[in-house]
Amino acid sequence: MALTDTRIRTAKPSGKPYKLTDSAGLHLEVKPNGSKRWRLRYRIGGKENMFALGEYGDRPGQFTLAEAREERDKARKLVKQGIHPAHSRHALRAANIAEGANTFKTVALEWIEKRRSSWTPYYLAQVEGMLKADVYPDIGTLPIRSVTAAHLLEIVRRVEKRAPTVALLLRQWSSAIFRYATSTLRADGDPTVALKGAITRPKVQHNKPLSQAEIPRFLQKLDQVGGNRTTKIALRLLLLLFVRPIELRAGEWVGEFDLDGREWRIPATRIFSRRI
Repeated sequence: MALTDTRIRTAKPSGKPYKLTDSAGLHLEVKPNGSKRWRLRYRIGGKENMFALGEYGDRPGQFTLAEAREERDKARKLVKQGIHPAHSRHALRAANIAEGANTFKTVALEWIEKRRSSWTPYYLAQVEGMLKADVYPDIGTLPIRSVTAAHLLEIVRRVEKRAPTVALLLRQWSSAIFRYATSTLRADGDPTVALKGAITRPKVQHNKPLSQAEIPRFLQKLDQVGGNRTTKIALRLLLLLFVRPIELRAGEWVGEFDLDGREWRIPATRIFSRRI
């Protein structure tokens, strides 16, 4: 005879555990301490097995009679395939634990670490700083497999209002992170592909170069204007050396400058192409 909710609720504990049988191998075990737990009896390969579904009740993690029957039906489908329900549950829990461990931020930090040696300190700081400021607060704690194009679109559109170039960089880096996650079997693909064209690349406005006739007047004004003396010296050096500002700012007296030989050797790691 199938169980009813009334019969389950009114079942009283006794000195020994006893069973209330439902159907298709499902029964409720009533313990002497009053706890009530669902059990499923099944056979695989001619051998009888017992699967613990969970505790009776209507709180999170517990199962009502109707819910226990649903779980029983799911378990019996696995049994028909020769799969022990307990083994399936353990595998699912392990997958969920792995999913929770592989958050977007975790994978991103691993991706950064893999590429750290090939980046300049400036570029590394740029990647780390922008991801920390604009991406991690929204999706950093999400399993990377659950991050969607909609999540990323919201981020890049918000950043685009402030700095379109930064939004483009964030999409580019997010794409690289997802490709890395896919190659290490922690993502199914790159959702940023759907965002191509979502951000309008701003037209680059380069400063007009000084003509040869304008340079003497520029130097004259440079002497007359106030300001930091170091900056004024740096501007003069840029006209003479034709290096990038970052290369000039990061120059070191020891190991780079040979004043007697009138030579400055810039390390390859600070050259734009990282080649001498």
